[in-house]
Order: sequence, then structure tokens, then C-alpha cells
Amino acid sequence: MFTSKIVGGAGDMVNAKPANEKDNLYLAVNGAWQEKAVIPADKPRTGGFMDLDEDVEKTLMKDFHEFANNEDTIKDDLLFQAVKLYRLANNVDHLDKFHQQPILKDIQRITDLKDINDLSDKLAELSADNFPLPIDVSIDADMKDTSTNVVYIEGADLILPDKSYYDDDNESGKSLLKKFSEVSVKLLSMIGYDLDKAQAIVKKALAFDKSLVPIVKSQEEWADYTKIYNPMDFKEYITKSNSLNLEKQVVDLIDETPEKVIIEEPRYLDNLNKLVNSENFENIKEWMLVTYLTDNASNLDEEFRQTIGEYSLALSGAKELKNRTKYAYHKAANIFSQVVGTYYGKKYFGQAAKDDVTNMVKKMISIYEQRINDNTWLGEDTKKKAIVKLETIKIKVGYPDKIDELYSKFEVEETSSLYDNVINFRRIRRQDELDSYHRPVDRAKWLMPGHMVNACYDPSRNDITFPAAILQAPFYSLKQSSSQNYGGIGAVIAHEISHAFDNNGAQFDEFGNMNNWWTDEDYAKFKDLTQKMINEFNGIPYNGGKVNGKLVVSENVADVGGLRCALEAAKTEKDENLREFFINWARVWRLKATKEFNELLLKTDVHSPGPLRANVMAQNMDEFYQEFNITPDDGMWLDPDKRVNIW
Repeated sequence: MFTSKIVGGAGDMVNAKPANEKDNLYLAVNGAWQEKAVIPADKPRTGGFMDLDEDVEKTLMKDFHEFANNEDTIKDDLLFQAVKLYRLANNVDHLDKFHQQPILKDIQRITDLKDINDLSDKLAELSADNFPLPIDVSIDADMKDTSTNVVYIEGADLILPDKSYYDDDNESGKSLLKKFSEVSVKLLSMIGYDLDKAQAIVKKALAFDKSLVPIVKSQEEWADYTKIYNPMDFKEYITKSNSLNLEKQVVDLIDETPEKVIIEEPRYLDNLNKLVNSENFENIKEWMLVTYLTDNASNLDEEFRQTIGEYSLALSGAKELKNRTKYAYHKAANIFSQVVGTYYGKKYFGQAAKDDVTNMVKKMISIYEQRINDNTWLGEDTKKKAIVKLETIKIKVGYPDKIDELYSKFEVEETSSLYDNVINFRRIRRQDELDSYHRPVDRAKWLMPGHMVNACYDPSRNDITFPAAILQAPFYSLKQSSSQNYGGIGAVIAHEISHAFDNNGAQFDEFGNMNNWWTDEDYAKFKDLTQKMINEFNGIPYNGGKVNGKLVVSENVADVGGLRCALEAAKTEKDENLREFFINWARVWRLKATKEFNELLLKTDVHSPGPLRANVMAQNMDEFYQEFNITPDDGMWLDPDKRVNIW
């Protein structure tokens, strides 16, 4: 187990003071900010990514406010629909008139279920309408043939974010379940149940939730992405339940009998008869009721939003909910995400910046290609195939050239309730997903909208996406030096490229198919290196907890590869300044978060905490020691044989 030598301890960085860069790079760069930074009352954290997100939020909220008051200035009908939804979601007096009424007809569909046979008969229609179910269906690309969509089989989700919250010694989990129970009882009372009945319903719902805990996957297990691919002959699958007609559910949903399905959680399917049977029916039914109500309460009126918000605040540690106007903006921006993202990208990013960043990505790919050619642990056959994959990566920058046709089906009815509008949009989206079973995989699809401050790699499409919103300072600016830009957006770009060669991405070929293109010898070496990365982070103390090296390994492999390649790119520039490079690298990872949110991240996030990303990855780079004159007596020193470099 590796424990950071950083002075003060890595865990102290949550509320620590400035430090010397030789002892703690993160605090040397961010310590003064860390002391003074104030987490917004309606957010659980602040820092690099979040600061940009807040700027985007302010910019678009201002635009939405102006559009809502002067709709004649809106030149795009899809954007007009988004503004109408914003206006509706912000119309508190209008929504108060509906109060609980819109959801009652759907609650009735659950309460009318008579027995396990009735649930079995209605599985498909409930699934099509997005009701929570003990077993469900989704459609996505076949990981072994990504030109084709297939049926995936999913289990139920826990109420809390991860099964570790249910551990006997986890006081946070106990507190959160208590709060969830209180809020659920209150919500049930608000839709007409008396107190005793409401408490009885919640007790049964929590009993079913508890039965799931030993069976569902942990977040650590989900992080091993390729393990969701477990093909099963459809004829075998439909025999797996003694109580549910699994065949009818799938066939009714996709209007076809498939040859196979993909089982995401084999352990769940093995235990399906134990979880779902006539004896458990009442618990399942009440779990469906409570889950549906809590999932949809915020779409009713402000009183319902405030009530379910009590649980959200307990989970995140934020002091207050977003105000109604901010909530309305986010509701519209989420449902019309690609529409709003494209508007943002065109207005605030533009084609010139899109071309500039695309060229930057191409340069990083060429640097990466050189790194693979110079690699000392890979054989020539594996190198050739890695370069083929690298050269095939599709680059998506800023915003899509064309908005998905799905959005043209979204018509906002402002005289209706917010709930009815949102449920209608979800049904349209769900039906589009189900219909995609009969269509080839859409490789032009964007996983992130232009106004999102993030970036991603999709192994099944072998593409990388850099939304417009992340392409600004401190990540990227023409006012920054090239070294600063490479320490920011350059490292982010190379990070996403590195995902093509992380512990998950390395198992997919240039077409996005899960296919072993490695020699056995090379893959064994790669596995050893990823284990070193697991060991390097596993057990580092942070915020009263410890980092789970297995949970964060894929992102750490991408981080170390990204930083290494960005460093090589920075060296090619005339204004090379590696001190500025490392300082900006540390700056973009500044983070201040509530105790509750830090705990949530440690248990569920596949990324290491920002301060550790800043420090430990720098410790892996030999150039860092040279640039800052780090010696074995300094807190940032890491012995050369413990430094991990993969790509």
C-alpha cells in the first residue's frame, strides 16, 4: 500500500493552509484560495471545474431570462421550446394550482397492482413509462459488435448511492436512510396517505431495498466496465424467473424476439427468484411507489421540491436548494441539453475556436503516437495496433454540427403541469431508445452537451468529446502561455486519449469493439503497471476516509498518461516553461467541498480527489523534481522506483 509522503498528510488538504511547493504542490498553488474560498450555499463544492460551471450557469440564466421576457428574439424553435419549459418551471403560482394532482394517476398505476402476476403482465408498459422495476431493459451498442444495438438487462438500484453506505459502522448511511424515510413519509402524506399508512409503506420499501444490498454491484465493481458484458441466449434468459414473464417484457418493449440479451449483473440474475416472488410482492410494490414518488416529487410544485430537497441536502451537505429560477433553468437545460449546448457553443465558443482546439487535439494525438513508438515495454505488434486505434479516434469539439432529431418531438404545453410535460418528454426519449434496437448505432451521437464543463472518451465509439464550456481559462486561453494551456486543456485532451488505453479502454479496438488486440506478454506487463497505479493510490487518507485504488484506477491511468503526453507537447514549444505547466496543472484541480460531498465522492466517484490528482501525478513526473529542485528531504519526493508511468 502506498501512502503519500506529502507534508501534513494528503487528507489535511481539505481545509489546509498554503504550503511550500516542495512539500505540497497543490497547497502551494491553491492554499490561499482554499482558506478564503466559500462554497456557494446551493452547491456542495467549489473550485476549478465548478467555477467554470457557475460562470456558464450565470451566462445562460441571463439569456434565458431575457428570452422568456422577449420571445420574439428567439430565432430557433427548439430553443424556444426550452425557454417555454424554463418559463413553465419558474411559474410557481401556476404549478401551485396543480399541487399533487398530476402524479396521482401514475401513483394509482402502482397501487392498483394486485399481485406478482399482475406486475408480471404489466412489466413492459411500466418499463416504457419509466417506472422503477426490479428488473428492466435498456438498449445500447453491442460491446462485441458496436455497429449493432442489443438488449441489456438491468437490476434495481439501491436508495443510497453505494452499498458501502449500508455497512454496520457507516453512521452517514444510517443518518441518510433515516432522513430518506422521514421525507418519504412526508411526501406520501402530501399525496393523501395518513401517517400510519405512509410509515408502513416506507418500512416495506426499505425492506426491499435492504434485500438488494448483498446482491447488487458496488461502485468499485461497476468501475470495471467490461464486466457488464455477459451475453446470454434469450431462450435461457427467459427461464431465470419463476414469477415474472421475462420473455413478454422484452418482446413487448422491442417488438421482436432477440437471439440474446446482455446481463449487466449476473449475481443479480442468479438471485432474481430470491428477490422477486409472491412473498416479496408487497415490499416490491411499496418500493416502486416510494421510488417513483421521490424521483418525481421535484416536478410537481415548490412545496414538493422543497420537501424532497431535504434529502438531497443531507446527501450533498449543501446549505440550501437552488432558488426556483435556477432550478427552472437547470430543468430546461437538462431536458433540452443538446439544444442549449449548441446554442451556447455557437454564441460563446464559435467555429474559429472549434478549429483551433481540434488542431490542438490532433497535435496531442501525434505526440501520443510518438510516445507509443518510443515505448520500451510494448512489443512491435501491439504498438502497431495501438497506433491504428489512435489514428481512428473521432474528435468531437465544442458542439455537434447537427442536433438530434429527437428534440423536434418535444413540444412544451405551458398551460399544463410541469410534471405532465416532463413525463411526456421522458416517455418520448424512452421510446426512442427502445426503437433504436432496430437501427444501426449512431456514431455521430454526442455524450455531452456544449454547455457542460467536462470531457469524455467513449470506448464503444472510439471518440473523444470536448464540450465548449471546458475550453476556457484556466484550462485554455489565448492569454495563457502554451505551457499553461498544456498543463490545463492539453492534459485534459491527453487524459481522454489515454482512456483509449486505460484498464477498460484497452480492451476495445479501433472500431469500439471489445476485442483483444494485445499479445499475451504485453497485456501481462500492462496489467502489472495498472496494479502499480492501484497500489499507488489505494489507502491514501482523505477527508476522514481512504481512497479506493480499484475504484479510481481507470481515471488515474488516464491522468498519468495525459500529464505525461501534455508535458512532452509543452516541451515542443518555444515558450516552454515547465514551472508554469505544473502550476496550472495543480490550479485546475482546486477543490473545496462539504464533508458529506467528499464522502460521496470517495465512495462513488471513479476519479481521485482533485488535490490528490494534482500532487500524486506530479510526483510521477521526473521533470517535476528537476523543475522544482525536489530532494528526498522534501514532502513531494517519491522514490524513482515508486513513480508510475504507463503511457
